Amino acid sequence: MTGGVHEDFDACYRAVQSRDARFDGWFFTAVSSTGIYCRPSCPALTPKAPNVRFFPSAAAAQLAGFRACKRCRPDASPGSPQWDVRADVVARAMRLINDGVVDREGVSGLAGRLGYSVRQLQRQMVAEVGAAPLAIARAQRAQTARLLIETTVLGFSQVAFASGFASIRQFNDTVRAVFGLTPTELRARARRGAAPAGDLPGSIQLRLPFRAPFHPESVFGHLVATAVPGVESWAGGAYRRTMQLPHGHGIVALVPRADHVGCSLLLSDLRDLGPAVARARWLLDLDADPVAVDGVLGADPALAPLVAKTPGRRIPRTVDGAELALRVVLGQQISTAAARTVTARAVRLLGEPLPLPDGELTHLFPPAARWASLDPAQAGVPRARAATLTALATALAAGELDLRPGADRDEALRGLAAIPGIGPWTLTTVAMRALGDPDVLPATDLGVVAAARAVGLALKGRLLAAHAESWRPWRSYATQYLWGALDHPINHLPGGRQ
Repeated sequence: MTGGVHEDFDACYRAVQSRDARFDGWFFTAVSSTGIYCRPSCPALTPKAPNVRFFPSAAAAQLAGFRACKRCRPDASPGSPQWDVRADVVARAMRLINDGVVDREGVSGLAGRLGYSVRQLQRQMVAEVGAAPLAIARAQRAQTARLLIETTVLGFSQVAFASGFASIRQFNDTVRAVFGLTPTELRARARRGAAPAGDLPGSIQLRLPFRAPFHPESVFGHLVATAVPGVESWAGGAYRRTMQLPHGHGIVALVPRADHVGCSLLLSDLRDLGPAVARARWLLDLDADPVAVDGVLGADPALAPLVAKTPGRRIPRTVDGAELALRVVLGQQISTAAARTVTARAVRLLGEPLPLPDGELTHLFPPAARWASLDPAQAGVPRARAATLTALATALAAGELDLRPGADRDEALRGLAAIPGIGPWTLTTVAMRALGDPDVLPATDLGVVAAARAVGLALKGRLLAAHAESWRPWRSYATQYLWGALDHPINHLPGGRQ
């Protein structure tokens, strides 16, 4: 489905009648007779068509005076996949809002990052999302507040400010308006029949929803196979890693489950909850629309068996675009194991140690500014590659190259291509995993070429790229399926699914 799906009343109503979870997050259903808005898959009785309105976002439904359904919890549905796939200003704005930019920098800061005036940006957001940036950020704050209310024992004043609200009154009014319950009632409802929440400061447990099908082996396998010791680990059936966040640092643990991904967060500053959740979802590509992807790729006879065998593959992304780019350059032309060793050595030299090491997690990945001081001899990096790393780090630290959420993909790739030592393979990898481009194919990648041959496509380079035109706009996902045809650790979940 494409943008503006909420405008097709008949298609939306059929999705509601069939309680089709594939459309959760694509649009929201509001019922005038109850004043409630729901996700399409809500198990409640289907409302009569004359009483139904459809909205493109939870924020738009809230602006119209509707409150969230207590049964289906529409505020906790997967995000719309179009904000990850699209590269226009509205999609970039949505990614930045999810990362908490409005809370930190205001709407003027958001507009400035995108190169638009506040008025221009608000006009475009209202036209496509049904709400201005501030209203969308308010809906995000409400969801963050709900998570803290339900999963911690923090006082409500702490919850309010950690969620981004300017006052206790604003927090109380928003929670009551959005959820139809006071904070006290919301916490009591969550505790009913549930184990008491832990009282470890900054510790939060939550579930990350996704659209089925979801094949976790490849995405988790890739992250674990390329994990940098000290920054990432696999322990107790969970992928764990450190993260540098806007207000502090955090540790995230992600566990694949049958119908969700379990997520444990330990944050030094609870104001980072929203960005931490957004980055965890981005890392695992949880807002993808696998039905749309697999429908296109499964139509190719060469890919059809791969899609049928492991539907729902995702792209292993990153929690930080600059980190991914530096790691990719550092690992050029060496094996996965060697890249882990070299990167771990650089992390020990340049990275900030955690105040309290957590098992195998000991460091934060070094910020770009520190990479400019990397000693090639100490790190065991060839001088030519060290020069490329220095140039890349300098551009990132100076703000000349932007790989953050909401970055302009074309502009970022032009900036990368201008750095000596960065070639097509690095560009496609960064585009796919850091910038979230769904439609790139590393046609010269040895793994892609070998996998294509294995599935009957004895093509490479331009010939493979020509054949892959039929895979648009999902060539990045086709790459994941091709890699999946190989016997490689990136395709296996260590120890099996939990």
